[in-house]
Amino acid sequence: MPVSQFRGYVDVIDTHSGIIRGWAINLRNPFRPAQIHVIMDGQEVMQVLCDLPREDVRMTLHTPSEKLGFQFTLPQAAFDEEPHEISIRFEDRSALPFPNEEDPLTPHEVITFTQCPRTDYKSCVDGLHEGFLRGWVIAQHRPTEAWEGNVVISVQADGISLGTFRANHYRGDVTEALHCEPNCGFEVPIPQQFHDGIPHTFTVTTLPDHTPLAGSPFITALVDDQLTAKLVQIENTIANLHRQLTTLRRETHNLIPKRPLNLQHYDRWARRYYAHLSEQTALQRQAHPLKETPLISVLCPTWRPDEDDFRAAVESVIGQTYPHWELILVDDGSECPRTTKLIQDYCKSDKRIRSVVLPKNQGIAGATNAAIKAARGAYIAFFDHDDLLVDVALERMVRAALTTGAKLLYCDEDKVDAAGHFLEPNLKPDYDYRYLLGCNYICHLTVMEADLVRKIGPLEGQYNGAQDHDFLLRAVELISREAIHHVPEILYHWRKTPNSTASNIGNKSYAVKAGVECVTAHLHRQKIKATVSSIDRLSLYAIQWPFRKQPSVSIIIPFRDQLEMTRNCVESLLASQKYRQFEIILVDNFSVEKDTLAWLESVQNHKKVSVLRVEEPFNYARLNNRAASQSTSDQLLFLNNDVIITQPDFLTNMVHEALASPKIGAVGARLLYPNGTIQHAGVAVGPEVIGVHVHRLQPNTDFGYIGRIRLTHEVTAVTGAALMVPRTLFDEIGGFDETSLAVAYNDVDLCLKIRSSGHTIIYCATAEAIHHESYSRGSDDRPEHEARFFHEKQVMLERWKENLLFKNDPAYPHYFRQDLRTFFDLRNPEDI
Repeated sequence: MPVSQFRGYVDVIDTHSGIIRGWAINLRNPFRPAQIHVIMDGQEVMQVLCDLPREDVRMTLHTPSEKLGFQFTLPQAAFDEEPHEISIRFEDRSALPFPNEEDPLTPHEVITFTQCPRTDYKSCVDGLHEGFLRGWVIAQHRPTEAWEGNVVISVQADGISLGTFRANHYRGDVTEALHCEPNCGFEVPIPQQFHDGIPHTFTVTTLPDHTPLAGSPFITALVDDQLTAKLVQIENTIANLHRQLTTLRRETHNLIPKRPLNLQHYDRWARRYYAHLSEQTALQRQAHPLKETPLISVLCPTWRPDEDDFRAAVESVIGQTYPHWELILVDDGSECPRTTKLIQDYCKSDKRIRSVVLPKNQGIAGATNAAIKAARGAYIAFFDHDDLLVDVALERMVRAALTTGAKLLYCDEDKVDAAGHFLEPNLKPDYDYRYLLGCNYICHLTVMEADLVRKIGPLEGQYNGAQDHDFLLRAVELISREAIHHVPEILYHWRKTPNSTASNIGNKSYAVKAGVECVTAHLHRQKIKATVSSIDRLSLYAIQWPFRKQPSVSIIIPFRDQLEMTRNCVESLLASQKYRQFEIILVDNFSVEKDTLAWLESVQNHKKVSVLRVEEPFNYARLNNRAASQSTSDQLLFLNNDVIITQPDFLTNMVHEALASPKIGAVGARLLYPNGTIQHAGVAVGPEVIGVHVHRLQPNTDFGYIGRIRLTHEVTAVTGAALMVPRTLFDEIGGFDETSLAVAYNDVDLCLKIRSSGHTIIYCATAEAIHHESYSRGSDDRPEHEARFFHEKQVMLERWKENLLFKNDPAYPHYFRQDLRTFFDLRNPEDI
């Protein structure tokens, strides 16, 4: 028998996992990795290339390459409790030997493998995000079974156990991709001691079989900021070397900033919030009893609901702290005896519950209309058959209605998944008509005066899937802005299941088409022939206004030298814009460079460009005021010279938003850093920060919180880097404050004056430009600017401290912090 040109050996046979590991070499061609053939029960089941590094074998055999190793896992078919013969063959069909424990000198050519069904896993450690280790894992225990979540995992850092966790957080993205159970995610908090800037090794394995997850182990360094990292290092040093100095260690630990609450661990925040809400409502009830107790009709159309979810929904109404309600359950032709009996049982057990039975299914609109006809209450609340009311929901809504006199009220909401986790809160601004055109942000819980509901008329079945949006738009046509009130409490839980609208708008894609149609119809009723379209096939809508009028625009650009930047700013405008009715006023604040002066001489020959020279110390507010005083245009666009506009429709979109309503007092743009992340998408105001850019540093491809990067909506302020204001209004409110706010916050101050005059401010999501922030004058953090910056901050605090717009920004939900990541980090529930 000829001698084989191949050599090799099996080092490891793991009978539990089915992993086989070893090495092989082609002696005639040692530079090319050998290939082996795996045979099971006489049939080839796989081929494996032996290209894993085996330095130990290379050194022993003195081969030129270390790519000699192999590792593979037997196929799932081997795990059926039946015996299977396994052999490995080289390319010349000679056998690769298996170890023989009884006689090492006589290796086996064939082994018998018998094992119970092996649990297969699909998994991914996503990595660290906001101090949490995130990922997902699903398991399949037999080949014929479904992939399941709820897997138990062990997490270690540097060999130190961080605990055992169950991967049961909702992961809709995994469900969509793999069609598996959605509750398969995990979010493990990393203890503060590892936030020291030093690399640590994190390992995640399944239990009990200790299978590593994909992406585990990995090495990374965690650091919140330099101060935190330094403090953590000090604490660790004290703990390891000076344990006797307990007092010093405790003091150092207290200096380390505590991990803030945020949307990443909303469930934990929500449980604290609901406990606090209950306590505060009880105190309010005791201190200020309601003088009136109007009946509120809760309308609940049903059609073949999940029994457990339906019971929970009804029980959440029965458990309300406000007892003066009626619940109208509409059986929408469900032809389900179990549902019918359940409704009948509830009607018998509580006289406040009534039923309406429809002989044929009429859809959500028809069923709701039937409930409206049956309603007896002074107020009507709309409720889905599988959702939940917070126990104080009706009490809070009725109290707000009586206090404000509002005819339409809405509150905030979140979702609850099958595992009982609270997630994905929709924390809303105060009433925002422009936002409502872009999406039904009001949604749940909505309460209206019954008289208003009947004036609006029936819900329209033609807008099935968007009937609520249509109903709200028809409502706001009948009442003033002041008659609409946002109750800033989370009082409603959507039920999130794999097939629910809350889980995936794709489940009801017809709703997108209906939404486009209902917004279009609303605008047509307002005599506006606008074009409405869906954004990325979602229930988010862009509006192309039909205005043909082109009011004149003065674009005011202060600068000093910085020729390349200023020239790019001007030339990009002149070259790109479809809008023709504009002029550029260059405010030259004492430029001295020869190239700049030569360019100014040339550029002012352009019919759209003029130069205003102001030779005095830099005062951003004064420079803009001087130019505005010389303008005769309808609109003023204040623009930094470090803003580059190449979008052809930039001015068109800005002007059209300004023309959309006579109440609009200013329009701001979506500004991006050169790397494509968000620099400006509106400004939130408040005593903590004066003004902060929301969604800053998020990718431009993101939608933002509840679509707020991509949707045009009202804000309390916008940046002066690209700010459009009607010239007459600018004059009426006195322009920028050039006395007390020469450089910083003058744009926020101007916006607060505009809002206080009764006008709104719009963030225009469809006007996009690049902003090289503070290129023109530098950062306020520089030492030479600190004193001036502090003074201007104190001016703002003193001037606006009692103003409600400033104290509680109506466009920015009060749950969120402004001093950390906007629309993400949450305030302590007890401080709200």
